[in-house]
Amino acid sequence: MKLAGLKSIENAHDESVWAATWVPATETRPALLLTGSLDETVKLWRPDELSLERTNTGHCLGVVAVAAHPSGIIAASASLDSFVRVFDVDTNASIATLEAPPSEVWQMQFDPKGTTLAVAGGGSASVKLWDTATWKLIATLSVPHPEGSKPSDKNSSKKFVLSVAWSSDGRRLACGSMDGTISVFDVPRAKFLHHLEGHFMPVRSLAYSPIDSRVLFSASDDSHVHMYDAEGKSLVTAMSGHSSWVLSVDASPEGAAIATGSSDRTVRLWDLSMRAAVQTMSNHADQVWGVAFRRPGGTGVRAGRLASVSDDKSVSLYDYS
Repeated sequence: MKLAGLKSIENAHDESVWAATWVPATETRPALLLTGSLDETVKLWRPDELSLERTNTGHCLGVVAVAAHPSGIIAASASLDSFVRVFDVDTNASIATLEAPPSEVWQMQFDPKGTTLAVAGGGSASVKLWDTATWKLIATLSVPHPEGSKPSDKNSSKKFVLSVAWSSDGRRLACGSMDGTISVFDVPRAKFLHHLEGHFMPVRSLAYSPIDSRVLFSASDDSHVHMYDAEGKSLVTAMSGHSSWVLSVDASPEGAAIATGSSDRTVRLWDLSMRAAVQTMSNHADQVWGVAFRRPGGTGVRAGRLASVSDDKSVSLYDYS
């Protein structure tokens, strides 16, 4: 497995680019890369040539997260303005606007079936679940306080929820917090199951394996990438290689590798059979906030693709084979 640089767009946005995801292909168009920036815009890019398809406005502060529905028809952007904007990918028509109190909208992800949008709730120490048919709030999954602490303790800020990820079967939801804990929930029962421990600094990104719904990957400011058995509550391996905060992680579609982005300005590819970094890409001149593998599907799509976005305002695209 290896990455080969295909194209980089300098000044893809006017400010730092903080978020990226792939919108799945539909019958009428290929998969598109969706990016969100501190410049308050969301942009859609055609793959390979990275030509700009559209610029979406609608937020009045920086965009911290983007998410794409598995149908490829709708997507969502979350902003520091505390709004989640849900929009039609092909027309940019607004479908819904989800409002939250200040600092309670961070990362988000649609579940594999597309029925629910999970939003990391920041200072609320919870994950909010929204029904994608009605756009009503259907559940709030609260991160419990650690054993032995009183709710009055000044530790709620440490449970600030930054990141969220669905398991491939849609039955589990994991969220990462500022204090380094990862919480796992049973979604059908809306029940907290357990914490996963091992990190001691913020967990800014999570990704489940697409081929094994027990396996969860985490990226933390402690410069480590962890692989957990999220059901057995065990740390399978801790992988080191980055020299600074690990800001993002994504799993390759076939499940053999993960990619990470870091404040050390690099993108790294990790071979899971070796449990080690096998390649380092140094395309970016500043910290790398997002990495995203394209899922297979769509006409004529054979090659794997990885995208990365950075504080340097650029977007990079790599071939993954």
